[in-house]
Amino acid sequence: MPHSAAARSGRLVFTADGSNSLYNIELDQHYHSMQGALQESRHVFINLGLKPALEQADTLVRIFEMGFGTGLNALLAWQQADIFQKPVQYVGVEAYPIADEEVAGLNFDEITGKAGLAQLHKAPWSEDIKVSDYFSFRKEHTTLEGFTPADALFDVIFYDAFSPSAQPELWTEEVFTKIAAMTRTGGVLVTYSAKGSVRRALDAVGFQVEKHPGPGRKREVVRAIRR
Repeated sequence: MPHSAAARSGRLVFTADGSNSLYNIELDQHYHSMQGALQESRHVFINLGLKPALEQADTLVRIFEMGFGTGLNALLAWQQADIFQKPVQYVGVEAYPIADEEVAGLNFDEITGKAGLAQLHKAPWSEDIKVSDYFSFRKEHTTLEGFTPADALFDVIFYDAFSPSAQPELWTEEVFTKIAAMTRTGGVLVTYSAKGSVRRALDAVGFQVEKHPGPGRKREVVRAIRR
């Protein structure tokens, strides 16, 4: 990922489940699966990642997201925190925030039944914001390389960088070594990419890698448990 934190231009697209998304022009990448943005996010990040953690949790669940992006995963995490009525702390990094007009074109509030996307995008950077009784939110305007985590470890990692073909530097052993150091033993990393090199890199840095059926026509996704 380039070290500049400038915004990138995107184009609104419409996915098969009725949820909108964006297409990144510079990287020639969609932010979500065209088979369904909401379907993908719920399946990979919520059903495989956050919900099992909330079902088992007696205390605070901490989430780190690589790639705040459109904010859909954060909005869904907020929704789950309120449904479970358990405290969730979200921290996300985003080097290339989307523009206000792009946020306005996204229909996530309507399609999820959870209002709050604009609130997340308008929240100040590098501040802890308590947006509900159960959900606190923080976003950092930086690259993953530039992010310095606090001492507390994360329970769930949403790894949502652009694809390994577009950003290979974000899917290496070196990068996952940093992620592993941020993740508690037994914590989980979930990602849509099940590429062999990604699975091998995760295994090499201390994750037990599981392949799970993907959403829609996607064959496989990854859930990795920190050993």
